[in-house]
Formats: sequence, C-alpha cells, structure tokens
Amino acid sequence: MRAVDAWAIEEQGIPSLDLMEMAGLSLARAAARATRPGPARIVVGKGNNGGDGLVAARLLREEGRAVDVLATASLDELRGDALANLERLRGPQPTRFDPAGLEASGVVVDALLGTGFSGEPREPVAGAIAAINAQDAPVVACDVPSGVDASTGEVAGAAVVAAVTVTFHGSKVGLHVAPGVFHAGEVEVADIGVPRGAPPPAPAGLIGERILDLLPRRRPDGSKFASGTVVVAGGARGLTGAPTMAALAAQRAGAGYVQVAVPKPAELALQLRLLEGMTRALPDEDGAHSLAGLDELVELAERARAVVLGPGLGRAESAVAFAREAARTLGVPLLIDADGLNAHAGILESLRGRSAPTVLTPHSGELARLLEIDSADVDAHRLRCVREAAERSGAVVLLKGHDTLVAAPGGPVAISPGGTPALATAGTGDVLSGVIGALLAKGMDAFEAAALGALAHVRAGRAAAESHGADHVIAGDVIECLPAGFTLGGL
Repeated sequence: MRAVDAWAIEEQGIPSLDLMEMAGLSLARAAARATRPGPARIVVGKGNNGGDGLVAARLLREEGRAVDVLATASLDELRGDALANLERLRGPQPTRFDPAGLEASGVVVDALLGTGFSGEPREPVAGAIAAINAQDAPVVACDVPSGVDASTGEVAGAAVVAAVTVTFHGSKVGLHVAPGVFHAGEVEVADIGVPRGAPPPAPAGLIGERILDLLPRRRPDGSKFASGTVVVAGGARGLTGAPTMAALAAQRAGAGYVQVAVPKPAELALQLRLLEGMTRALPDEDGAHSLAGLDELVELAERARAVVLGPGLGRAESAVAFAREAARTLGVPLLIDADGLNAHAGILESLRGRSAPTVLTPHSGELARLLEIDSADVDAHRLRCVREAAERSGAVVLLKGHDTLVAAPGGPVAISPGGTPALATAGTGDVLSGVIGALLAKGMDAFEAAALGALAHVRAGRAAAESHGADHVIAGDVIECLPAGFTLGGL
C-alpha cells in the first residue's frame, strides 16, 4: 500500500488529501450502517489512520449525527494530512481518550493503527484497544483492526476485534490469515480513487472462483484411466476409515480409477466399503504397513498418475519406514497427509530429493512436528511457517485451517476465502487429501491442484451445512456435496 500510495500521489498526481477523503467517506458510510442508538465514538491515533477517522467524524457530523472524537495522542503530534483534517473538523474538538468515553456508544470506529504497524501495541494505544473490546457497541475498523499485522495476520499483543473492517483499494493479507482473520469481522474493500495500473499486490491472495475453470473435465472419447488413476496408500488394523474417505472423495472429485493399498488385515473392511474402488492387500507387520509391501506399492504407482500417502497409516515403526521409503522411491505426483507427514518429522528436507511434484497437507500440529517447533508458534505465525515448510521440503504445502494456506517454494501463497465450522469434524482432512489426489491424477499443476482442492472442499462443506446444519455435518456429507464444490454457482 505504501507503493500504491506513492504511485497514485507522485506519478498520477492525485492529492493525498483526496485519497484520505475517500477513505474517510467509506469509513463513515460503514459506521452509519453499523450504528445503533447512541453517539458514534471515533478513536484516533496520530498517523494517517487517525486522519481517516477525522474525515469520518466530520462527514458523520455533517449528516447531523452525534460524534465524539477520542485521541490517544496529543493533538500536537498530528502532521500532514491528519493535521489538515483536524483543522477541517467542526464542532467539539477531540478529547484525550478515556475508557469512560465509550459508554453507551452507538458505534465505535477504530482508527488507531494502520497498515504500517507491526509488533505489540504500546500504551496508551494498548489500553484503548482493551477498552474498545470491553464495550458492547459494534466496532468498525479503519483499514485493519489495530494490533493486527496487515502483512501477515500476526497478533503480538492486544488487538481490536471488529464487526466490520473497511480496507482501502485492496484487501490486506492479514485480514484473511489467522489470527488476524478472527479480528477483522466482515471485510469491505473500498475504492478510494486509485486508478488502474497501480503496483501489483504482494505474492499472496485469496483463492477466487475463477480457479474452477482449471478443472480438467471428462472427455467424450475418454476412459476411466484418462480421467485419472489414484492410489491411496494407508490404513492399518482399526484405522480403515481414513483411507476409505480419501478414496471416496477422489472418486467423487472425478478420478476415473481408485485403488487402495492397505495392510492385509485391513483389506476386508475396505472391500465392504468401496464398491467402485479396488483394494490391494500388502504384506503387513502386526497389522501395519511394512517395507515388505513397498515393491507392490511401486508397481501400483507405475500405472497411476498420483498417490495419496498417509491416511490411517498409524505410527508403528514399520509404517514409518514404509512411508519414508515410499516418499523417496515413488516417481509420480504424491500427496502426503496424516501419519505420512508424522513419519517425516525432523527430516522434512529429505523430500527435496523427489523427482515428481509433492503436496503436503498438514494441520498446525503436524506442521509443528515437521518444523520441530511448538504448534502454538505455527498458530501465531502461520504465513511464515507455511512458507518455511515449502522452502525446506521443496513441496507445495497446504496448511489446513479456517484460513487454509497453500504455499509453493519461492512462489505465491494462496489463501482460502474462509472456512466453515462444518469442516471441523473427523475425516474431512482425508476428504481433502482425496480431492487433491484426484486433481493431481488429472495432470494439474501441484500448486493449482492444492488451491482448487482447498476451494472445492470448503464450498462442499458450506453446501453440506446448508443441508444438515454446520453442527451436524459428517465427512460423508462433504463427499456427497463435492459436485457443488466444483460447480460455479453450485451453492
């Protein structure tokens, strides 16, 4: 945004005051829509974010609304456009912030810290953030909730929890990446008059529905093999549900032929559940996969176009050895999930030696084990951690969550447009693995397959929630709704 502002002002000749006026107008409109009985309270800092708030205060007063402006900094510290808008303000002048000044508010506008902020807010701003969160009026944040890093979504200390965030020109990465996404509320992107041709955004952004156009469709002259063959390698005695879900999801996502390679004691359970899929019993060691079955898996993979490794694999020593050697040996696109990921804890770099595309689909706990850090560190620094994992592994890494992130080594990060509570149930991760496995088998690029799979998965979850209610969705419901997930307008 600094580059965009500089381009608009210096190269396009747009006065910075005009940009601030448009930003404040959008903020005022959002505050007017959100307000309930009571005065509007605009809480301003000393930077341009505060200047936007002063514009909003002036415009709301011009509409005849009661507005109080509360400042956390001395007015003597205002400079530039913010000072110019203080001088334009008519009526009662800003007063020093006091938590009591928020009582009985109709709406509170957070105009404290802007997109340039990072780190932990200091006093008196930290106290003002706490007071804003403690009152019960709707909160409208200016550009980014104060305390949220707009570039990463990280929250190092106190941060405003907004009902609405009005962000300018383009959305900010931190409004969509956890934990920032949980502070932003509804995000409104406001046009502030920046012309076309502005500097491009950072290499991260939301997955849009245009990606559905990349889905390879079945051809009239095709065959089940042309539609993509997927091998799911996993399962152990007592852990047959996960590979079943992955296989069913791959089928529903369009794979023409699915085979499931499981330890021999697990084969019967899979045969009873998969009417349209094939099973292959591999040699086992106490009900788990073993290195003795690797040659048969390699044989299956030679006739497949993708392998999903890990669902229901278990953590037996023989299964860990099987997963590591399979990842090293298989020469086809490979998705690694669940205990296939746990088998690579501490040896993430070993995956760089693979000759074919690789996709990893960890949740925060699994990624923490891969990176040998605490899961709380992953939760606090999701963007940084997913990028690090992609660089170290040489793989596309999909970090699951409400804000599912897809990172390519040295490349962009795709962000899910938002999850649904319906997916917070056992088996939905296996569904996602099967979906992406099917897309890889259709010949899609690994990054695009992971991003499309993430979007289709969340859309299917939303469709399932519409039918059953978010609290009552099970993984099988998501599988049945995958066609809607892949269909433009399918919701």
